[in-house]
Amino acid sequence: MARQLGTVSRRALLRGAVAAGISTTGAVAARPIRAAADPVQRVAVFGGGVAGLTAAHELAERGFEVTLYERRALGGKARSIAVPGSGRDGRPDLPGEHGFRFFPGFYRHIPDTMRRIPFPGNANGVWDNLVAAPEARFARTGSEDTIVPMGRAGKPWATVDDFRQTVGSVISTSMRIPMSDAAYFANRLLVFNTSCDARRFGEWENLAWRDFVGARGRSTEFRVLLSRTLTTLLVAAKDDLASTRTIGAMGEQFLGNPLEIGNDGPLDRVLNGPTSEAWIDPWVARLRDLGVRFETAEVRGLDVDGHRISGARLADGRSVDADHYVLAVPVEVARHLWTPEILAVRPELAAMDRLTVDWMTGIQFYLRRPAAIARGHTAYIDSPWSLTSIAQNQFWPRTPLPGRGDGSVLDCLSVDISNWNTPGILSGKTAKQCTAQEISREVWAQLQAHLKGHAELRDDDLHSWFLDSGISWDAAGNSANADPLLINTVGSWAARPVTHGALENLFLAGDYVRTGVDLATMEGACEAARTAVNALLDVAGSNAERCRVFSLYRAVELEPMRQLDTARYAAGQPNMFDVPV
Repeated sequence: MARQLGTVSRRALLRGAVAAGISTTGAVAARPIRAAADPVQRVAVFGGGVAGLTAAHELAERGFEVTLYERRALGGKARSIAVPGSGRDGRPDLPGEHGFRFFPGFYRHIPDTMRRIPFPGNANGVWDNLVAAPEARFARTGSEDTIVPMGRAGKPWATVDDFRQTVGSVISTSMRIPMSDAAYFANRLLVFNTSCDARRFGEWENLAWRDFVGARGRSTEFRVLLSRTLTTLLVAAKDDLASTRTIGAMGEQFLGNPLEIGNDGPLDRVLNGPTSEAWIDPWVARLRDLGVRFETAEVRGLDVDGHRISGARLADGRSVDADHYVLAVPVEVARHLWTPEILAVRPELAAMDRLTVDWMTGIQFYLRRPAAIARGHTAYIDSPWSLTSIAQNQFWPRTPLPGRGDGSVLDCLSVDISNWNTPGILSGKTAKQCTAQEISREVWAQLQAHLKGHAELRDDDLHSWFLDSGISWDAAGNSANADPLLINTVGSWAARPVTHGALENLFLAGDYVRTGVDLATMEGACEAARTAVNALLDVAGSNAERCRVFSLYRAVELEPMRQLDTARYAAGQPNMFDVPV
């Protein structure tokens, strides 16, 4: 009896503390939330990436009893991955990762969560571990590179001509493309920004980005930078396949908002240390404080009884019984769980088979001297594998790299490979056809081809490298990727499900769910999880405060034109600015 009373008291204590805004770790207070009504309801969360951790966080703050099941490692694609055996003489292993972290200023959900994760010495929790990356570099093989300040750009505008001039000037200056091309692209962005929702979903969702921007008739720089590079770097997609609605919405944030209006912070932010140390580990600790239980397990099946999930089956043979089930696994995992019984109740889930995934994965190069490339991200414009990178140590004052590995590593150049399907410059093979060693040599060569002068990478700079452990090879040498990325192809919105449907106690929380962010990102995963929790609160009859859900920025000055476009679209007319420029 004493043990049972102790458990109940702790649970009640945690709910009361969170409801009052009191931190149970003494570092930062949680946002005040009314506790859910008793009896306590049990929730099983499957998947421990950003979506799963977000769902567990929001539910635990509201007094639910949460158990999270993760098959591999908490944090998912966002976690750090220690380089096995790299530590010497008591030093920790070097930090690797699936890909470098990037927190654009328009992210709102992730920062809101970060403020509720305590971190020693930080008034705003983990959020204070975000630091600005003040510049970006666009590196080229055959011409001079461009370094772009990542601060506010342009001036306030009140007219359409001001918009064109401001955005066009920013694009022309930062991308080094002819002003005529920049003005043309600014007008295409204006067309999208003044389009009503009905046109965005009915027309632009079904049009490829390359066709929308008219890339075929523009300069080489235009085609490379504003058509191909923008899509590949953002979503690992091809401009002839990517949905204009998705890419346009991202352009609305990055290029149509030079004044950072509505942003949470600067345009480009990174963490001040390895991801797990600066964010994921403190997050897990916070969830444990809130009473969340973690189990290493993989979901293999969901049992159905009428319009409810009656239980879940794990790979180790165990079964899970809960009141509610949150599925926060990736799309390629979720769609393998849809049995005829599930599809009989939610037939729309069958459309998920049409969703496309591809590879966007990282490799880290550990260097014997600090990289002098950029104080932020670098895009390698002419690289066949669509590479981007960031030199990490300059942003890690709290956890410098010389204190790790064998003590001789002074920097980590973290590189994302966004195109695994185009032949490289050494062997003529695609990344998917290469061995790990070949991938390392190819990426290094493509970097070297772009970087000259003080930014040059010399072979003797290279200490070692680490390729994301999610990439593997079978006995025949065929490669596989355990962590592919959802690609927003033309018309794919129709195949994406909403978070909750006819299965009363099943809630979907992956980044493939329909969200406002509409991109396979940490932000999209966080928003999807919040939407799932809100639906669960409705089903559970909870009186707890609903999760905050933020909208993407839209220029208020253009709202009257979007209203006019509603009538034009209904009448079958083009957008008023969709004319030759």
